[in-house]
Amino acid sequence: MKKEEILKKITELESKLKDIKGEKCEVYSRVVGYHRPVQNWNEGKQEEFGERFEYGFEQ
Repeated sequence: MKKEEILKKITELESKLKDIKGEKCEVYSRVVGYHRPVQNWNEGKQEEFGERFEYGFEQ
């Protein structure tokens, strides 16, 4: 592709992106022993949730 074609494609995609509408997603996580929607947590716990790390391991 030539530069002009790429720029034209980018412009087309950017205009389509404006029409995309998403839905809010409810996130559940474990806090104080049980699972609850993160949006229902107090402000301090929500901030803590944003700082969490996910760990994994290979079997």
